[in-house]
Amino acid sequence: FRFKDSLAEDLRRADLVISHAGAGSCLETLEEGKPLIVVINEKLMNNHQLELAKQLHRDGHVLYCNCSTLVETLQSMDLSALKPFPPGQPEKFALFLDKAVGFE
Repeated sequence: FRFKDSLAEDLRRADLVISHAGAGSCLETLEEGKPLIVVINEKLMNNHQLELAKQLHRDGHVLYCNCSTLVETLQSMDLSALKPFPPGQPEKFALFLDKAVGFE
């Protein structure tokens, strides 16, 4: 997509998502419970996308590749091996913040 206000409906309808490794894209897809293949951009300096992709892969939540290995990844993927991404717990952060500023 060149630009779209929201991908929420597309994610709900998807069987598989192939995305860049932006944190927002990854987390939104994983929170929707969809299998995700992350395609890293090797040309980025200080490649934080690669770091995120590797960590999510180590944790068993995504597959990752680069553009040149995408077809191979699609041919050999086992989506059943992916682990569900645990839901966020924003209430823990709120409690921490309350303690830090003395509201508790």
